[in-house]
Amino acid sequence: MEQISISHVKKIYYTGDVETIALDDISFSIKKGEFVAIVGPSGSGKSTLMHVLGALDTPTSGNYVLDGQDVSKLSKDQLAEIRNKKIGFVFQSFNLLARTTAVKNVALPMIYAGIPKQERTKKAEELLKEVGLGDRMTHTSSQLSGGQMQRVAIARALSMNPAIILADEPTGNISTVQAEEIMKIFQSLQKQGHTIVIITHESSIAAYAQRTIYIKDGKIEKEVKNGKK
Repeated sequence: MEQISISHVKKIYYTGDVETIALDDISFSIKKGEFVAIVGPSGSGKSTLMHVLGALDTPTSGNYVLDGQDVSKLSKDQLAEIRNKKIGFVFQSFNLLARTTAVKNVALPMIYAGIPKQERTKKAEELLKEVGLGDRMTHTSSQLSGGQMQRVAIARALSMNPAIILADEPTGNISTVQAEEIMKIFQSLQKQGHTIVIITHESSIAAYAQRTIYIKDGKIEKEVKNGKK
């Protein structure tokens, strides 16, 4: 079953009279529970595509259908609701609060959702154990390594039980060994039923996914089915 369907999507940015085509007639689909990597060099359009997939931006033309709903024409408030309910984000820069404990960082989205303190603390602790940080719950971000901070970010992305995890260069600021550990966590999450989409410029990271979509100059260059890693 297709969870994500992008059809003839175009995204144009205007700076005065200058027109920049970031995405040019992009079409692809992602099945529920699939692990897909989107690979491209800097300026290829992959970050713009991530913003469209994450309901952070809408296409200039074309359609983006998520779980049967066309989200490409929704209002900002409607897009925010889609993000809160269906998508968990993991960023290269972690986006954690520096002097806040791992548990409280993971619990943040649940605070905004109005989930009671006892319930959100319990859920945050369970998620930290799931990503291998059961012994680091009371550590602040400044007391954690890059790999550990990314694990906290993954746990936070899972806090609202999203169907889709969208990760933008999730291994960009960590060591090779830590990157391998993070990618294995994503593989494990995919086996649990989550749809995983990773944006990266590294083919070695993309190899952990089931399928890789290569993008260049705003167009899909090719799609490759990956062997198991």
